[in-house]
Amino acid sequence: MEAATSRRETATSALLDAAERLLIETGHAGLTTRRVAAEAGVNHGLVHYYFGSMEELLLQVLERFTDRLADRQQAMYEADVPFLEKWRAAMRWLEEDVAAGYPKVWWELQAMAWNHPEMRDRLVRVDEVWRTLLRTHFASALDEYGIDFPLEATVALVVAFNKGIQIEQLSGISTGHRELLDWIDAWLEEKAA
Repeated sequence: MEAATSRRETATSALLDAAERLLIETGHAGLTTRRVAAEAGVNHGLVHYYFGSMEELLLQVLERFTDRLADRQQAMYEADVPFLEKWRAAMRWLEEDVAAGYPKVWWELQAMAWNHPEMRDRLVRVDEVWRTLLRTHFASALDEYGIDFPLEATVALVVAFNKGIQIEQLSGISTGHRELLDWIDAWLEEKAA
């Protein structure tokens, strides 16, 4: 029983890793069960056996990737440092996450989900992970900085801001990003003084 569980865990992990790599490298249009299985070094029948469909495999890729990054963000926000330092770390990670492929995975699945309501529902739940994280930690930041702006509006603004930068960077556009980030940093620094 333990050997079967171990084999299943090894195969599912290999399939998730392979699908993540291929989704980043080639996008969802270039993925097939055979290609993912070959990349994972397992029989192609295991994709459907363990995940039921390619869509489910890809959704689990996004959810797993999100969990890793959300855990990192949660630890950062819980650190006993000023909010400005947390903001700066988050903005550095924004660029690192583009390089690591997270936004590519998000937008590839987002495009798929526009025509698949069941996928869209899962992506909404993933998006809510980020919004909940921001709600939890930005409420105190608004108080700390004396910013009179509704929490939900702040969260929506930060989420849209991050997604906008990510999609522009994926499209090869960075015009004004550095200036915007520098301006926000200076504004927060001024508010903290």
